[in-house]
Amino acid sequence: MFLQHGGMTRGPHFSDAQAALFDFDEAPVAPVPDQKILPSYIKDHRARLRERFLVGGAGALPDYEMLELVLFRAIPRRDVKPLARQLLTEFGDFNGVISATPERLSCVKGVGDAVVTELKIIEAAAHRLAQARVLKRQVVSSWDALLEYCQTTMAHRETEQFRVLYLDRKNVLIADELQARGTVDHVPVYPREVVKRALELNASAFILIHNHPSGDPSPSEADIDMTMQIQQAATALGITLHDHLIVGKSCELSFRAEGLL
Repeated sequence: MFLQHGGMTRGPHFSDAQAALFDFDEAPVAPVPDQKILPSYIKDHRARLRERFLVGGAGALPDYEMLELVLFRAIPRRDVKPLARQLLTEFGDFNGVISATPERLSCVKGVGDAVVTELKIIEAAAHRLAQARVLKRQVVSSWDALLEYCQTTMAHRETEQFRVLYLDRKNVLIADELQARGTVDHVPVYPREVVKRALELNASAFILIHNHPSGDPSPSEADIDMTMQIQQAATALGITLHDHLIVGKSCELSFRAEGLL
C-alpha cells in the first residue's frame, strides 16, 4: 500500500591507539594479560587494513573489511572480523547493515551501544553527503544524483517513508522533507498537507518519493489513487507535480516515465 596478509609495509602514519566512543567492549572477551594492550596480531591487521584503505580507497576493500574499519572505533581491543561477517550475513550487504534499525542491530550477538552508535553515525553522514549533492541544485541537471540520494536514504528501510522534494520556479530543490513514516506496507499521506507545505515554502513544483520495503517498486492502486489526489489539489493552486518516484531495493519507478502522470 502507499505510503538494504598480505605483505604490505606498515606505514608510519598510523596510530594503534584508536579512540573509543565508550569505555567498555561490546561483548564478553577472552581475558588477555593487559586489556589495555592490543594483541599484536590484531594491531598489525588493523594497521594493514587502514593502509590498504588509504592507498586504494573503498574499492580496494570488500564489504566485510569496510565494516571492520567502522567497527574498529567501537570495539578497540577485539578482533572484529567475525562480527563484521555476522552482520553481513544478517543484513545482506554494507548498506543493509548501516541502514538497519538500532533494535535489529542490537539483536546480533556482540553488538552493543557503541557499535550501534558508530553505524548510525556512518548512516547519517552518508545521507547528509548524498543530500548535499542535490539540495539547492537544479533537479534536471542533478537527476542521477537525486536517484542516488533516494537509494541511499530509502532503499533499505524496513518500513515505508514518504518524502516530498519542493522546487522553486527554476526547478531548484529548496526543501527535502520527510512527511510521514508508516508500516511495512502503508504510510499515511494527506494531499492537503503536501500542498499546504508547498504554499508555505513558496514552491512552484514538487516531487513525491516513497519506498517499498518489499523491494518491488511497482505502484499499488492506493499509490496511484493518492498520487492523483495530490496532483488535483496541486493543479488547483497552480503547483506542478513533476513526478512520483517509488524506491525499491535496487531500482526506482517513475510515474511520469510509466505514463501515470
